[in-house]
Amino acid sequence: MSRDRDHALPDPPSRRLLLKGAAAAGALAAVPAFPGVAEAAPQGESAAGTPARHPRPAPLVNPLVRNRADPHINRHKDGFYYFTATAPEYDRIILRRSRTLNGLGTADESVIWRAHATGPMGAHIWAPELHRIGGKWYIYFASAPAEDVWAIRIWVLENCHPNPFKGTWVEKGQVKTAWETFSLDATTFTHRGKRYLAWAQHEPGMDNNTGIFLSEMANPWTLKGPQVRLSTPEYDWERIGFKVNEGPYVITRNGRLFMTYSASATDSNYCMGLLTADADSHLLDPVSWSKSPTPVFTSNDTTKQYGPGHSCFTVAEDGRTDVLVYHARQYKEINGDPLNDPNRHTRIQKLGWKPDGTPDFGIPVADTATAGE
Repeated sequence: MSRDRDHALPDPPSRRLLLKGAAAAGALAAVPAFPGVAEAAPQGESAAGTPARHPRPAPLVNPLVRNRADPHINRHKDGFYYFTATAPEYDRIILRRSRTLNGLGTADESVIWRAHATGPMGAHIWAPELHRIGGKWYIYFASAPAEDVWAIRIWVLENCHPNPFKGTWVEKGQVKTAWETFSLDATTFTHRGKRYLAWAQHEPGMDNNTGIFLSEMANPWTLKGPQVRLSTPEYDWERIGFKVNEGPYVITRNGRLFMTYSASATDSNYCMGLLTADADSHLLDPVSWSKSPTPVFTSNDTTKQYGPGHSCFTVAEDGRTDVLVYHARQYKEINGDPLNDPNRHTRIQKLGWKPDGTPDFGIPVADTATAGE
């Protein structure tokens, strides 16, 4: 384990070796419109407006963090990358930080919150995201009561301290949506002065597990409404094993908003889809969003990466290179329920852009070769 000398983190907790649960369902790049993410200076300038030197990003190492699914990396203006993800025991929220992306792989890990022994927020702690909003830190995550482990809903934690490893994480409560149904994978972003929440939920009367929804927010833990459905599993590739759209995340580039999401069961069929909206459109009008008829990121036998999904985006140390963050497994065949398999690892790779201004995801890159290979 390594520490940043200037900003030592709390001592890492001990790690449990046994899985607790049997389920898991299942950054944005430096964009000025998204609080909590470092803003990249214009190309060729520093933040002070003077000519800047952009260091070439180090080659990215994969897997970045083992046994951590649903990853979220936030590059903050303090110069740190903050990392959180689902732990395979589904019983806690962890946090790491490093001044480099690769450094997250060896950074100390702290448990900043644990599941309750009984009652709400007692089971299936899934897919946390860390966001900086209005001078405070917020974590969005999914959980269920200890006594009803599939009654999964979205919850929010708040920390007023400038350092999310310090201070107190206050439970702000459940994000109330239009229905009391299975809901998870919340992410938040701002666009043209308005804050939105995107998430996955089962809509009563729909023949699916979850679709993707969007609503404006009144504050970081309250929806303003209305709540609109952007996507439901309709293509065959979204309905393998389970009829799932989940894990939305937004990146804004080239006059458009691109929302990735994940589809199908969490085995090798897990893959990513894409929704696109014009930056000038009314985001709460479902017609504003177009859906790719084919997946944009899938398993690959050549690189031996399977079930890539639940992505987010960040930016490399040069402040310009977009980076795709996701999880995947290193093998295709799984014994038993995929949700009991802990080997979904966090991975990162450069995100490309096509001549038409749309993202080029490529394929999941192979594992980084180690010495002696």
